This record gives sequence, structure tokens and C-alpha cells, in this order.
Amino acid sequence: MSSIYLAGQGQLTQGEASIDHPRPDRLVKGNPERLTYSLYEHPHMSCGIWQCEVGAWNIQFAENKQEFFQVIEGVVRIHDAKTNTFIEVTAGNAGIIPPAFIGTFEVLEAVKKYYVIVEV
Repeated sequence: MSSIYLAGQGQLTQGEASIDHPRPDRLVKGNPERLTYSLYEHPHMSCGIWQCEVGAWNIQFAENKQEFFQVIEGVVRIHDAKTNTFIEVTAGNAGIIPPAFIGTFEVLEAVKKYYVIVEV
């Protein structure tokens, strides 16, 4: 049976955070701690809340993965390596990282965001 949920309540409450740092070979600035609170997992989708300290690292998305996110607090910049452009996403705004994206993820102010990662 299918169910709907309100994020952060009921079955979608914040549990324990998984804590990590960017891989050393991808670091551009700092070594920010990243906390991921998984709220929902599905074979082709995951969503939750992600927090990170100030810093920057290179990212390379797989050809079958993409991410939609909405910033709750803070500011991030996503730099596109192919076009040498970037977008800046602030609290209340959303962004999309498409499949096969290559660039740099930069946290300008400590960030907290909702994320949804989908495998296509």
C-alpha cells in the first residue's frame, strides 16, 4: 500500500546523521564536515537533509544521477567546469544538478538543504 508523508514527521523524522568530508583528491578549499540525514530511500530515489561547513570541492555526477535541492539556510555556488559559469543558491531558492555534471560545489555560508537524488 502507498503512503504519503510529511518530511521531518512520522516515518520521515531525522535520525542519526552520517558524517563525512570531501575526498582529499577533490578538495579545493578547506575540509568541510558534511552531515546527511536520510529521510526516505527508494531503489531509484533518496531524499533528506544535508548540512555542510564552508569549503569547496570538485564534483562529478554519474550519467544516471541527478539532484534537486532547496537551500534552507546558507549560500552555495555551483561552478560548471564546461562553461566556466556558476549559479548561486541562497535560502529559499532551489537548484538542479543534472546527470553527468562536472564542476565545483562551493559552500560560501554554512548550508542546510533539502535534497532529492534520482537515478534515471
